[in-house]
Amino acid sequence: MSTADDRNVQLIEITRVPALIRRIDSITPPCALNTGRPRSLRRAAQGNELTPSASELSALTRLFSSAVFQDMAKKGRSALFKRLLNQTPIAQSCRPDATVGDAFDSAFKVLRVAGLRDEYVYRAAVTQKILMGKHSLRTASMLNEFRAGPCRADLVILNGTATVYEIKSERDSLARLVNQVENYKRVFASVNIIVSESHVDSVRRAVPGEVGIMCLSSRYRLSVVQDALDCPERICPVTVFESLRAAEAAAILRALDVVVPDLPNTQRHRAMRELFAELEPCAVHREFVRTLKRTRNLAPLSDLVDQLPQSLHAAALSIPVRRADHGRLVGAVATPLDATMAWA
Repeated sequence: MSTADDRNVQLIEITRVPALIRRIDSITPPCALNTGRPRSLRRAAQGNELTPSASELSALTRLFSSAVFQDMAKKGRSALFKRLLNQTPIAQSCRPDATVGDAFDSAFKVLRVAGLRDEYVYRAAVTQKILMGKHSLRTASMLNEFRAGPCRADLVILNGTATVYEIKSERDSLARLVNQVENYKRVFASVNIIVSESHVDSVRRAVPGEVGIMCLSSRYRLSVVQDALDCPERICPVTVFESLRAAEAAAILRALDVVVPDLPNTQRHRAMRELFAELEPCAVHREFVRTLKRTRNLAPLSDLVDQLPQSLHAAALSIPVRRADHGRLVGAVATPLDATMAWA
């Protein structure tokens, strides 16, 4: 080959390099954990997942706390986020153009590995795979920490019925489960327990056949182990009443053509409780679902959720943030990661 031909070949090869770099850059995650990671972050014995130390795990978990989320919403920044991030390997392994949202997604990918998962990972699974997977924010509502007798239900989804999801992660004990199930059956037509693979057999032995069991696998897949029965006839109208806001209870009575007593607040609660005791369970359940789908409507949060990374959807739907603060929150999440080093 001639010298001129050699020069042409070299020119062709050189012009290909930038295009190849751009292609590699486009497929590399902004926070892909690289070979320069701290030694404390170890490869798991199986697969390619990374296992953080106990202190790193604590910091990763706290990144998704209400304190960080509300900080960003109120101030457009979070010194706590910066401090926690610096206690993890995430920042050192992100590309220069990574954002706060990319860091959240990267942290969540570590947390969702079996054996590390806390309640937030399970909440995110229900949010993504059930609320926004099977339903939508316009057709269903989700309640967080909803009172049921002396218990508080982790998550409740209201669509055509009221379905409770009690979370039992790898970190949870099953000691209170039987009592929780009995109380949930008095308020919700359908009861489900979402568990890790390690809890499946124990939960099957502990709960009756009418209670559903769902398993969040080590690959972050949600599967049904035991179907839940939908039994609105078993609910207790008085227990439902005690779970409601006064205005919601009054709305249910009016929907059932029951006159709401015009009494002082101290007497009105007792009078309304007595009226609920006389109501038919299925009718109360029906109006309970209709009323709370209206009063606890999540549709106004659709725009906010659409502007946040998927790892923060569960937080956006469970942590109260004023509508006026939505813009600051979105801006904080879109902030370049390098810029957060100035957050104070």
